[in-house]
Amino acid sequence: MRKTERDAVLRQGVTLPETPRQRRELAALEEDVQTIPLRGRRLPVRARHTRPTAEAYLVATRGPLPYMLRLREIEQRSEAHEAELRGEWLALATVHDDAAGQAFADAWRSHAAAAIFDEVNDVIERHNLWYPVESSLPMDPRTGDYALVNGRSYRLAQLDAAWVLERFPADLTTAKAQVGAP
Repeated sequence: MRKTERDAVLRQGVTLPETPRQRRELAALEEDVQTIPLRGRRLPVRARHTRPTAEAYLVATRGPLPYMLRLREIEQRSEAHEAELRGEWLALATVHDDAAGQAFADAWRSHAAAAIFDEVNDVIERHNLWYPVESSLPMDPRTGDYALVNGRSYRLAQLDAAWVLERFPADLTTAKAQVGAP
């Protein structure tokens, strides 16, 4: 057994004399206890053991979380693509006047297939990868996957031709009806 261990064992239960530093600290502590404004009154009830809210977290960290910034970026980029595609859809509708609208439908489908969404799809991919970790999403033991968020998967679908055709169908009558609308 080393000397330090032996000394520590032998000093167990032995009260050492107070040092001047300990006396100063005790005097300062006693003074603090005497000057506390709540002395002799009930302490205010504080809610403990509650799950922190997103708002409280934002206040504590002085800003939105990374997944929140990504969601905002995805939304802004998607809206910009949607506005651009709407203009192209309406412009293509004014050019085509065929009765069946087949030329418009073919042209719009080929335009939708050629649309490039690489930047926003990259952000969506990063969101799908990191959202569960950054938001502390719990695991569902039955499925072995992360729990649903508001009843649906946290994963966002990437933008593609189907996304374009869902918002702007390849139907000339629908497009013509929107030409005059705001």
